[in-house]
Amino acid sequence: MKITIAQLDYHIGNFEGNLSKMLKAVEEATAAGSDLICFSELATTGYPPRDFLEFNDFIRLSNECIDTLCSVSDNIGIIVGAPSINPDLKGKNLFNSAYLIYKGKVQHVQHKTLLPTYDIFDEYRYFEPAKSWAVADFKGKKIALTVCEDIWDVGVDDPLYTIIPLDEMMGQKPDFIVNVSASPFNYRQAETRIHIVRANVERYGIPMFYINHVGAQTELIFDGGSLVVSPDGNVYDELPYFEECIRHFQLEDVMKGGRHQVMSKSKIQLIHDALITGLKDYFRKLGFSRAILGLSGGIDSAVTAVLAARALGPENVRVLLMPSQFSSSHSVDDAVTLAEKLGIRYDIIPIREVYDVFMDKLSPFFEGKPMDVTEENIQARIRGILNMAISNKFGHILLNTTNKSEMAVGYGTLYGDLCGGLSVLGDVYKTEVYELAHYINKDAEVIPMNSITKPPSAELRPDQKDSDSLPEYDVLDPILYQYVELRKGPQEIIDMGNDPALVRRILRLVNINEFKRYQTAPVLRVSPKAFGMGRRMPIVGKYLN
Repeated sequence: MKITIAQLDYHIGNFEGNLSKMLKAVEEATAAGSDLICFSELATTGYPPRDFLEFNDFIRLSNECIDTLCSVSDNIGIIVGAPSINPDLKGKNLFNSAYLIYKGKVQHVQHKTLLPTYDIFDEYRYFEPAKSWAVADFKGKKIALTVCEDIWDVGVDDPLYTIIPLDEMMGQKPDFIVNVSASPFNYRQAETRIHIVRANVERYGIPMFYINHVGAQTELIFDGGSLVVSPDGNVYDELPYFEECIRHFQLEDVMKGGRHQVMSKSKIQLIHDALITGLKDYFRKLGFSRAILGLSGGIDSAVTAVLAARALGPENVRVLLMPSQFSSSHSVDDAVTLAEKLGIRYDIIPIREVYDVFMDKLSPFFEGKPMDVTEENIQARIRGILNMAISNKFGHILLNTTNKSEMAVGYGTLYGDLCGGLSVLGDVYKTEVYELAHYINKDAEVIPMNSITKPPSAELRPDQKDSDSLPEYDVLDPILYQYVELRKGPQEIIDMGNDPALVRRILRLVNINEFKRYQTAPVLRVSPKAFGMGRRMPIVGKYLN
């Protein structure tokens, strides 16, 4: 039996586009002599469709995609993920299902059993879990159809569920497993995914074909990395990361095993490629092409500019250099050097005169008050207005350049440097931004070394440095990681050898600045716990405040 895996980039609600991709893949697989082609979870709708699933018309359009796939299935079997209607009056109205289509009709449907409701997932909001499990008969073979999470309670130390769907199917003696998946990227996910798939194969002794999404849906990025694992537990093949791919496999060869095809990528390379994918798809799927950002000469805006140029093309990236009386001359020079190296348009708009107008109007009210964060925020908001003015006038999307460390402790100005349609580095700690900069410069100097080596500063007052207000980032970031990613409490972090007063100060800053994160742009998710949809915290709360 010849089996094709189609790892594709879907677009939520773009039924015509999603179906067109699948039809082309079916045509290619048929021409290659495949018996079966496998698409991923909710391929008809794109993932995650969220409350679109509550629209009857949305489900109707998905069902029409299934009907069209039936019409091209005379000579090839098709496995595809799509919602299906629950005929029972009790429970949720929909299932998250895997369809087997062949000879012009749906031959088998298996519903998803394990519905994740953690981190970025909220599937029990929409779907009813499966209550029965049956293998699918196809050309003399028995297929155990599973949907994403259905395999993720095997090989873990702390199982979330009380049932394992594949355990229920094994008495029917399936020949192989197909898992249709929509598993979002984080920099640990590829390693975890391989572990989970291999754990299932070792448990059941039959091969698995695992098909994942690729591409991005707003903040969620999918890396692909679809897998074929042989009964001996070896990875027979791993599809590319961050690109569409259609690949064919002979089941008989997979059964023999013996191969070990796993790509090795560093954490920073994965983050780099994921951010480019996220940028590219955010613009393409929204119908935009051009970006703008403020380029300060610092490392965050420099890395963002490089990623944008690589994702969108330098001709589609524009930057504003907006020096104030507090900006150093080398910051402007570094920004100009980078813009010229990248071949992106830059414009210099000094903001001192605008700032002076604000201060003149406010001086009667500020009389007798010393300069403080108010004047700093005015500068940041002037820059935000200028960026948004160009954005509105010329149809550019403003990119936010705030990193995760700054976002965590509120080191940013609402309606100023926190403006933007997309947060590029909001899930990348400052220490990781430095690693990204070195990765970008690995073959040649793209980002000026001065942007990397100089002490980080917002340059909003004379001789300002980030360390005036914050701990050094190599101290700050590990504490943030323990609190945000690992959900460690203050005493646990203190017991690791950290200064108690410092820990409590940092954690308090994280909590009291939740209101800012509620008002900022969607954050491209690259870590196991990103700000945004995967971290739900109250704004008004007393914990550590």
